[in-house]
Amino acid sequence: MDIFKPLQLFSDLVTYKWFNLTENSYLGDTLNFFIYDVIKIGLLLIVINYVMAITRYYFPMEKVRDILAKRRWFGLDYLFAALLGVVTPFCSCSSIPLFIGFVGAGIPLGVTFAFLISSPLVNESSLYLFPAMFGLKVTIIYNLLGILVAMLGGMLIHKLHLDKYVKPELLKFKSKQQLEFDNGGVALSKVELLKYFWSDGMTITKSVFPYVILGVGVGALIHGFVPAALVEKYLSMRTWWAVPVATLLGAPFYANSVSVIPIMEALVQKGVPLGTALAFMTAIVTVSFPELMILKKVMRWQLLAVFLVITLVGVMLIGYLFNFIS
Repeated sequence: MDIFKPLQLFSDLVTYKWFNLTENSYLGDTLNFFIYDVIKIGLLLIVINYVMAITRYYFPMEKVRDILAKRRWFGLDYLFAALLGVVTPFCSCSSIPLFIGFVGAGIPLGVTFAFLISSPLVNESSLYLFPAMFGLKVTIIYNLLGILVAMLGGMLIHKLHLDKYVKPELLKFKSKQQLEFDNGGVALSKVELLKYFWSDGMTITKSVFPYVILGVGVGALIHGFVPAALVEKYLSMRTWWAVPVATLLGAPFYANSVSVIPIMEALVQKGVPLGTALAFMTAIVTVSFPELMILKKVMRWQLLAVFLVITLVGVMLIGYLFNFIS
């Protein structure tokens, strides 16, 4: 069941009925893409930031943070974060609200990045579409590699001690005890709590949403106007640099895996090596200009650069491995 189907229907209505644009045209696809993703990510921002505001108030986040920070879990915290990414049906941009909630709640940065990498990389599409298209062996290897890349990426970011490059406003959150102390030791009423949760969630939403509009706008232009033949031409080359080229070609695009996997299948059927096609698809769903623009609002360029390099290297390694074994 596609929970965002009503949004797609609304986007189709606005694009093809109200504006009377032609379906599958450059301008029509661009506007349709923009309307759908701005509304979807905006709603996700509001809902997730509101839920995280409630969570920060009631849940002992300081204790969770301290437990995870002591590194007693021998990597299981990264595995849990990566598996959480698997079961959340989000694209790269849509997973950012939950990532922001984790950071704001004080969860260690490396663990949150394991989720951010895993969420678009390994998801329901790679689990139920891959077997029919590419076989069970490819499905198992790809998903295990995706989880491993997410875990190793998170661990490396933790080892580099990059917490100082997170925007400080994301780290300011108040627990139940702190709010009651600020209120003179008196518990907040239900109405006051609802107002506080809304205000707390909307503070982050308002600061990030302009970047959502800008990022999705760039992604929509690329989605609508970049010719598919140009991409196919370079992916079909059977050379060592085909995988890096596929990764760099895929990175600027923005789409979820459901829409990209059929394209990837078509490329493979046309003779593009499996690993090269996988690198192209994986780059699209894990890094994109819209995602980087939104992330730039919540972190400094040093951390963003490390995240980008780690993710792209992981994508290339997946591509090379599949070209070697296939």
